[in-house]
Amino acid sequence: MPPLDLTADEVLTTTRAVRKRLDLNRPVERELIEECLELATQAPTGRNRQRWDFVLVTDPEKRAALANLYRLGLARPRQQVVRDGVNRGDLVRGQRIADSAQYLYDHLHEVPVLLVPCIRVQGRHENGSHVGQANTWGSILPAVWQFMLAARSRGLGTAWTTPHLHYEKEAAELLGIPYETVLQTALIPLAHTIGTDFRPGPRVEAKEIAHWDAW
Repeated sequence: MPPLDLTADEVLTTTRAVRKRLDLNRPVERELIEECLELATQAPTGRNRQRWDFVLVTDPEKRAALANLYRLGLARPRQQVVRDGVNRGDLVRGQRIADSAQYLYDHLHEVPVLLVPCIRVQGRHENGSHVGQANTWGSILPAVWQFMLAARSRGLGTAWTTPHLHYEKEAAELLGIPYETVLQTALIPLAHTIGTDFRPGPRVEAKEIAHWDAW
């Protein structure tokens, strides 16, 4: 399958979190995934150490078990969203996101591929220094985002999710991931999309967040 006819700017601005428009009935060709991985490994990484690993889950039973850990993670207590002063447009968008998230909650086990990006570390370091944490996350996030961009350009949809990390150890046991030396960073559904006509999302204008020479 050839890449979509999209410019680099179009890929960057239309790579969305896809949930409802994931095609649950169409298998994802392995060669497409491998192409995305090849592009992901061109991402920058701290000290060029390339400590990443990508666990691709296609087995139906393991997908179902991983989806259950995701659901358990979402069931943990969460901070109450404050709605005072929120305009109607934001509330409508919030409801759409909630509906989309509910759909993924209900159907995650049906998604053809679940991707768990990981990074190798020297022991667990949840309480590590700010610099160390920045280096670790900065060494995996660019590669994962590059994978997601590559997926978009090939008609595949993705979404970054993290609830299963509440049960990272259980996921490690399920997938044979060395828990003490490998950090899971996300759980990303991967599937062909239903249609490819995605648009840029609403965002704060760049001029409102730019600080020149001082805050």
